[in-house]
Amino acid sequence: MDPIRTRSKNDLKPIYCSNPLEENKNLGVEIEKSILKVIRSGNYILGKNVEHLEEYFARYIGSPYCIAVANGTDALSLSLTAMGIGKKDEVITVSHTAIATIAGIEITGAKAVLVDINKTNFTIDTSKIEAAITSRTKAIVVVHLYGHAAQIKKIKFLCEKHNLKLIEDVSQAHGAKYEGKFLGSIGDVGCFSCYPTKNLGACGDAGLITTKTKNLSNKIKMLRQYGWVNRVSQIAGQNSRMDEIQAAILIIKLKKLKEHNFDRNKIANFYRNNLSKTPLELPIEESGCTHVYHQYVVKTKHRDKLKSFLEKSLIFPGIHYSLPVHKHPAYLNKILISGRLTNTELVSNQILSLPIYPGLEEKKCARVVNEIYKFFGM
Repeated sequence: MDPIRTRSKNDLKPIYCSNPLEENKNLGVEIEKSILKVIRSGNYILGKNVEHLEEYFARYIGSPYCIAVANGTDALSLSLTAMGIGKKDEVITVSHTAIATIAGIEITGAKAVLVDINKTNFTIDTSKIEAAITSRTKAIVVVHLYGHAAQIKKIKFLCEKHNLKLIEDVSQAHGAKYEGKFLGSIGDVGCFSCYPTKNLGACGDAGLITTKTKNLSNKIKMLRQYGWVNRVSQIAGQNSRMDEIQAAILIIKLKKLKEHNFDRNKIANFYRNNLSKTPLELPIEESGCTHVYHQYVVKTKHRDKLKSFLEKSLIFPGIHYSLPVHKHPAYLNKILISGRLTNTELVSNQILSLPIYPGLEEKKCARVVNEIYKFFGM
């Protein structure tokens, strides 16, 4: 018998879906030194660390410009505002996403129009997009979900055909590629959340925007700080500044992003190799795409029972997302929907995110696998 199976539950430590504390332990000394250096510098907002991060991330992604902002939601809303998108305009996206995607659109005064997702990687169904386009449609926010690219080439073609702006929501796919290009370098802008659990995560809130256009970059920089030019507000803006501590941490984390994404892929391969004979539907990596496994999302009709079973063994998987955005009380019957969201509503009852993060040991992954085998009586 596998020795893991014979251990008492009292000997086992909890395994969480994500664990930024564990990831940060390996970088603890370097992070602490960088924080202390910022504190001693006396420069805390939009200083040299922010400038360095913007230059570094722009080079990494392959976009000429990068703007650091307070969070990923602001990254979306500031990008849309800078493009002149607001009241009476419509922006196409999906309901199977974080609330932030929809909130970022609606903050501008524009209306989100939701279309269904595909069954393979849960990103926007490109065959449903054209039916959602109206005279008010101004942009598409394409969400690269769970670390895998949406069909960005087809979406870009539709945007060019209908003269729409293309915004990439890359909050779950830092370092992922499509046909050799980093996500966030393909659309008009790329919007990244750097929330602590992300592949590139700060120790607080933070966000990044990438773009090829100098004028757009300059406008977003104005908008993030009251519309200032030499401290005079030329346009109506807001406060969405990144602080120096988060920027210093993200510089350190960015140096480790490739390595950390490699670790995520190792864990994903372990799950794939050891769960392929179970009834679970496992994630796939489509041709031309590189997956960075922000989440390792499986599907099963027995999702809730499996989740409860794992939790009894101190394994805590996640559900991203159990409730589509259009079913949240704040948006119920108040948001535009194009066609039926059949796949969206189906997968919300079947998806389960298994533990995956840099630093998750193979023996803990084996515990997850063993308990899944127990659940299915294998």
